[in-house]
Amino acid sequence: MKIKFLGAAREVTGSKHLITTDTGKNILLDCGMYQGKGLETDAMNRKLGFDPSEIDYLVLSHAHIDHSGLIPYMYKLGFRGSIVCTNATRDLCAIMLADSAHIQALDVKWFNKKRARDRQSPVEPIYSVFDAEDCMKLFIGIGYNRRFNIDSEITVRFTHSGHMLGSAVVNLEITEKKQLKRLAFTGDIGRKQNKILVPPAPFPDCDYLITESTYGDRLHENEQESTEELLHIVNETCVQNRGKLIIPAFSVGRTQEIMFVLNDLHNKGLLPRIKVYVDSPLSVNATEVFRLHAECMNDTVRDVMKYDEDPFGFQSLRLIKNVEESKALNANHEPCIIISASGMAEAGRVKHHIANNISNWRNTILLVGYCSPTSLGARIQEQGLRFISIFGETHEINARIRSIDAFSGHGDYSEMIEFLDCVDKDVLRKVFLVHGEYEVQKAYKQRMLDKGFRNIEIPALGQEFDFL
Repeated sequence: MKIKFLGAAREVTGSKHLITTDTGKNILLDCGMYQGKGLETDAMNRKLGFDPSEIDYLVLSHAHIDHSGLIPYMYKLGFRGSIVCTNATRDLCAIMLADSAHIQALDVKWFNKKRARDRQSPVEPIYSVFDAEDCMKLFIGIGYNRRFNIDSEITVRFTHSGHMLGSAVVNLEITEKKQLKRLAFTGDIGRKQNKILVPPAPFPDCDYLITESTYGDRLHENEQESTEELLHIVNETCVQNRGKLIIPAFSVGRTQEIMFVLNDLHNKGLLPRIKVYVDSPLSVNATEVFRLHAECMNDTVRDVMKYDEDPFGFQSLRLIKNVEESKALNANHEPCIIISASGMAEAGRVKHHIANNISNWRNTILLVGYCSPTSLGARIQEQGLRFISIFGETHEINARIRSIDAFSGHGDYSEMIEFLDCVDKDVLRKVFLVHGEYEVQKAYKQRMLDKGFRNIEIPALGQEFDFL
């Protein structure tokens, strides 16, 4: 059995790991898009590193686009195997992949206008909405903790990873020459004290472990303090300064978590009487999917639902879908909170909101999750930065730029190591660190070594390993 790392290798996006068994079966773990590198990502996303028609099975850890976003592209290029994931991941992919195709169509339309001015030939999106819709017929949804036979040689079991709705540790058992080999792929590891999801659960022992390392060099803030800080920022921005609070947040996960926290503050009478807008069609649709999957919710949410049938909605919350309503927010000068995608502020409606509000001292832009180093969300946090280019125009930075990383869906290094500690280190033969910046991974590797883990590899892009 071999494994080849084709994405998220010494970086944080583009998750793709190809397993080839001795009998020639090809199993792909995730097929995510590269994000946060501007136009460079287009070329990177078009080079998969394998022939999609030769993939037998795709096992998906969760629905975030940097893990699932190239599935329609695989379908377009001939993939017709099975896609195995949790039920919630399947439901989220049905809306998220179509949304990704729609965003591509808009981006390419704008890009082709620029190419036409330069007398260059037009380009096409990586895939269409039709590809995104058609690939859904390949999905097989499986419940958590169910041992599912993919075929006579391969079984999979999903256990909770606590990162987002439907996210899971992929636990594979592969039989080769009457020898059982066990591999665990954590996908992204969530927070032990997640505000809405079932926390990461212990997973079975394995011989080989592939695990993320996004926050391998830092610790998160205290969760209770993060809620208090959010309320302080709301009061400072919207009450004292009479400004707008712009919160870039991923449509699935962070948006619902912030909605839940604001709903709780509203129920307690602590939230000021201001309008709260969720400006993302995907966020609105994803919230409906959240309501369908109580099996993914933790005890706190279940308790809230005993007296509040909608833990993600309250009287002053407005859900926005159409572009006209979104544009109207720019002409609205009343104090408000605007939650909009994307979380890295690299694309989507929030980029327009930032462009329209970053020069006003009354306003605040609050980052609540990981931002890749080249993204707009990361660049506006640079100390001492006075000006920023957005959509080719220079804007003076007068708004407050704040961050609360406790809302991140990724565990910090202490939480990740504690989660992995369920594995018997005596039987664990090798660990692979993926989904992290290289310098961060090196720091995390040392922390894992200090905790008794051994044989840790940080694979480079395209690197292949044999499992004996």
